[in-house]
Amino acid sequence: MASTHTSPIIYAHRGASFELPENTLEAFALAIELGANAIETDAHMTRDGHVVLSHDATGERTAGVARAIKDVTLAELRTWNVGASFVPRRAGAFHSSQFYRIATLDEALARFPEIVFNVDAKQTTPDMIPALLRAVRAANAEARVRIASFSTKNLVRARALGYGGETGLSSTELARVMLVPRRLLRFVRVRGDAAQVPLRAYGVSFDNRTAIDRLHSLGLRVDFWTIDDPSERRRLFALGADGVMTDDPRALCA
Repeated sequence: MASTHTSPIIYAHRGASFELPENTLEAFALAIELGANAIETDAHMTRDGHVVLSHDATGERTAGVARAIKDVTLAELRTWNVGASFVPRRAGAFHSSQFYRIATLDEALARFPEIVFNVDAKQTTPDMIPALLRAVRAANAEARVRIASFSTKNLVRARALGYGGETGLSSTELARVMLVPRRLLRFVRVRGDAAQVPLRAYGVSFDNRTAIDRLHSLGLRVDFWTIDDPSERRRLFALGADGVMTDDPRALCA
């Protein structure tokens, strides 16, 4: 079985999202076919407690439905066609007549049992973390599912509930790590396992050996988002990056 510790990793950011509607089983399958060895996805929870894979909190952008995921049941969510307004950036795989629906985490883990998933827990209210952990544990998938989030609250909650898999760092946790003087780094205790970063943020450049070495010295893997240029992928891996997230696995895995 695949492991979240593997390096280097090319994560398909929401699947092959240049070519197919994001966060669908079809987009995940195409990404894996093209050579991606992990999936980066996003999670919310329906009103009846199902963890579903969607970046947005509502269906407005992807399905033209201005309702919040947390306010609808899974049955209602099944009626949303997230390909309704999709415009591919690469032609060929997308069929406008096909109905594309939001997947559940259960479905994705069952469909791709050997694939690493990086799941960004978006929703904070109501608390989705217990349901997320139940879904991962039911699939016996803690070894291949990393829980990430911009929300420190979500990550602290996952760790407090004894999640046995990896967790990422929130923006606040990452900022603290980057602001510590180098001479004090040996005293820093980091709860997470992965720093997942853009090239630059908060006035800090992460795409250099100094920043990557700092994060590695704390036992963190370093993954960059979102990288769609193969030459940039090669540069980051040469600097020591452990992974890159891409919307265009066809280009990056060539």
